[in-house]
Parts: sequence; structure tokens; C-alpha cells
Amino acid sequence: MAQNNNGTHNDRDSYFEDRAGTNEAHFHVVPHGEEGWAVKKEGVDEPKYTADSKTEAVKEADRLAEEAGTMAVIHNEHGRIEDQHNFE
Repeated sequence: MAQNNNGTHNDRDSYFEDRAGTNEAHFHVVPHGEEGWAVKKEGVDEPKYTADSKTEAVKEADRLAEEAGTMAVIHNEHGRIEDQHNFE
């Protein structure tokens, strides 16, 4: 069973690595700094956008994802995914 979990984990990592930095990369809204939020494109370290409020960051992630025909992935304050907006 542990082998299955490792295989799934490796498959997931490979999936993200293959998409990172491409036109298929998703935009993630993540906590940034003490009280801010950032929009980051998969595979890119620097945020594409930062904001004081999560609402502003989600709006920008949605705009970028819609323009790119991909997804906006919304994380909570602990970094866990809480929502996804699909524009594919």
C-alpha cells in the first residue's frame, strides 16, 4: 500500500513539473508575507501579483486564468486548496 501512495505522490509531482512554466500552468492564490496574498503561476517563484486582501488576489487570479484558458487554484491561510475556478 505504501508503494501505491509513493507512486501517486510521484505521479502528482511529475504532473505539476510537466505543466510548470507552460501555457497550461495554473495560477495559485497563496498567503504572502504577514497579512498579504499573492498570485503565483506554477513553476515561477516570483508572484505575478500581490494584494492586501484575498478577494483582490482571487479576482486577479481569475482574470489571468481566464485569459490563459487555465485554472485559478485558491488556497486557504494554511496553504491548503479550498477552491478551484476552471477556465479551460
